[in-house]
Amino acid sequence: MEATGTDEVDKLKTKFISAWNNMKYSWVLKTKTYFSRNSPVLLLGKCYHFKYEDENKMLPARSGVTIEDHVIAGSVEEFRKDFISRIWLTYREEFPQLEGSALTTDCGWGCTLRTGQMLLAQGLVLHFLGRAWTWPDALNIENSDSESWTSHTVKKFTASFEASLSGERELKTSTISLKETIGKYSDDHEMRNEMYHRKIISWFGDSPLALFGLHKLIEYGKKSGKKAGDWYGPAVVAHILRKAVEEARHPDLQGLTIYVAQDCTVYNSDVIDKQSASMTSENADDKAVIILVPVRLGGERTNTDYLEFVKGILSLEYCVGIIGGKPKQSYYFAGFQDDSLIYMDPHYCQSFVDVSTKDFPLEMLTFSSKERYPLFTFVNGHSRDYDFTSTTNNEEDLFSEDEKKRLKRFSTEEFVLL
Repeated sequence: MEATGTDEVDKLKTKFISAWNNMKYSWVLKTKTYFSRNSPVLLLGKCYHFKYEDENKMLPARSGVTIEDHVIAGSVEEFRKDFISRIWLTYREEFPQLEGSALTTDCGWGCTLRTGQMLLAQGLVLHFLGRAWTWPDALNIENSDSESWTSHTVKKFTASFEASLSGERELKTSTISLKETIGKYSDDHEMRNEMYHRKIISWFGDSPLALFGLHKLIEYGKKSGKKAGDWYGPAVVAHILRKAVEEARHPDLQGLTIYVAQDCTVYNSDVIDKQSASMTSENADDKAVIILVPVRLGGERTNTDYLEFVKGILSLEYCVGIIGGKPKQSYYFAGFQDDSLIYMDPHYCQSFVDVSTKDFPLEMLTFSSKERYPLFTFVNGHSRDYDFTSTTNNEEDLFSEDEKKRLKRFSTEEFVLL
């Protein structure tokens, strides 16, 4: 009876904390931050310069960032459409109970899992849709701040702004059948893109059956000693995502794999081997490797010497973003202007969306070299060529013994970026 009483107290405590977090993260403080029209904006490898609206120009390299080959899309509307087309995943409430717990929300503890999902989602968008793709309906929702986009300065379209639109979106969203939605598109290519867009989002649904949903990620996290309600660091999330992709038994994902760098080193031959091992198709277009590099950018705070390197990464055409941030507070970084980073914020609680229904609403699931030492390196060969114990291929274990030892070194993982 004593144990039962303790269990009841724990359940009540969990429900109280969940209720408090749901209330806490259901409010968004609307802040105004502005872009400059005099500096380029980089968003996941794509460059915009609002100074040259309605023109296409080439931008010379500047500030140590190699972006001379990026075509500038001058229109502010094009930037907005691009940003809103990114898949935005946040805290949710009232989803099916997480196994082994009484939790039906991830408010207050699931932010790194959510940013990890956003990072993987961008990788899938690149793989299936390409970087030039944007969601056709991205600009269909009008907002009260639209005038500020045509004024002298441009409002930064961060996740907090996108969150402020969610209420409007709910009011304006009506039930439209998939057939009617696809009927809007002019050709088979656009129809295919819409179908893949919905499919990708459905893989991240808050359901035990969703391939990359919170329930699956929690299941894989148990093998690393994590459970629902714990805070997950970026290094652990990297390996959880790797395992989730390995275990995904979906025909569209058979050529996709994730490589997690060891000790900030990417071994080229290991990447090639990992890609080859995952292949079941002869079509080169089906092959893709997502490379994740867990790395620390300083001690108790980020070393500013690494800022130019971070900007360089975000300038790459095939960059899938960076996750990390403040202690136990993860963000998804997708771009920058000058020395300010553009991010998407998962710390906003929204209602559960059932992606198993045919017509689930997309609106609530899409958003928005000074270093002395390299953050990580690419080297030829395999890791075993350098006298390191190679990673085990045993799929029954989430982490090899070597990986477990390395993860222990990240005991303060709040400072790790991915």
